[in-house]
Amino acid sequence: MMSRNARTVLVASTGGHLKELHDLAPRLTLPPGPVVWVTNDSMQSRSLLAGQRVLFVPSQWPRNPPTALSNAVRAVRILRALRPEAVVSTGSGIALSFLPIGSALGAACHYIESATRVVGPSLTGSILRRVPRVRCYTQHDSWSGRGWEYSGSVFDVFRSSPRCGDERPVQRVAVVLGTWTQGFGSLVDRLLRILPEHVETMWQTGFTDVTQIDIEARPWLSPEDLAAELRRADVVVMHAGMGATLDALEAGHCPVVVPRRKAAGEQVDDHQIELAKELERRDLAVVRLPETLQWEDLVQAARRRVTVASVDAPPPFVLR
Repeated sequence: MMSRNARTVLVASTGGHLKELHDLAPRLTLPPGPVVWVTNDSMQSRSLLAGQRVLFVPSQWPRNPPTALSNAVRAVRILRALRPEAVVSTGSGIALSFLPIGSALGAACHYIESATRVVGPSLTGSILRRVPRVRCYTQHDSWSGRGWEYSGSVFDVFRSSPRCGDERPVQRVAVVLGTWTQGFGSLVDRLLRILPEHVETMWQTGFTDVTQIDIEARPWLSPEDLAAELRRADVVVMHAGMGATLDALEAGHCPVVVPRRKAAGEQVDDHQIELAKELERRDLAVVRLPETLQWEDLVQAARRRVTVASVDAPPPFVLR
């Protein structure tokens, strides 16, 4: 039986949602005291949350009522045992299992919409907006209001600037396609056309089928291995996934971001296009589509660096 030893429960699905919550956690205005994380069991969660108190629940894919229901039952058991003062989630579907239960049990509940949602909320956010006593936050001031509050963005701490005297030839490229279940063959095909023969390339391909292509691909990397590859790379080319984006920025790269598109069968909607535009607006990425990507775009991105602007005192993300 779990003992009551948590003032705050932080809830997120693995991938970009967990990475966002992990990066935002030091900035959140939480009740003082112990924190318990609730997420899925993966290489990422075990690495990212090493040393933290973590409870694992089954992965909850979007629009999967049976898993959502079973995790709701787990949420009742976990939250009754821990009786936290606050429950905070960045989604995705796991938030639907935990935040309504937390609210019903009297906890202050907060849902932070992903920064990938630049023009409006996700389906999860739209549902939670209607749940009594769940406070909802957008990371984009442009669509705050009508029940959505703005307290900042996970991107607030990053700044991009020219390398200025630290330019170097592009000799190693890291290609990161993430873990999304739909393939991204159009980006692989384009890169094979434009990458010079002398360039060494690390291919992280996820679910993209590259079995008929003569490349040395690695479908999955541990967080430690990915971080090492990013440090070694001169430039990163990646899909517009939140977790991969934050990893690249934290490694000091201004990445080349190529968003997946719904019309091409690469995503279920076009939120990656929205995120790519936001990164471009913040000068944190060079954004291209597969058909417009050129070698010169990689060279341009390699001439910029990204730094963390406020390591010691990041701007607070106020939970009201």
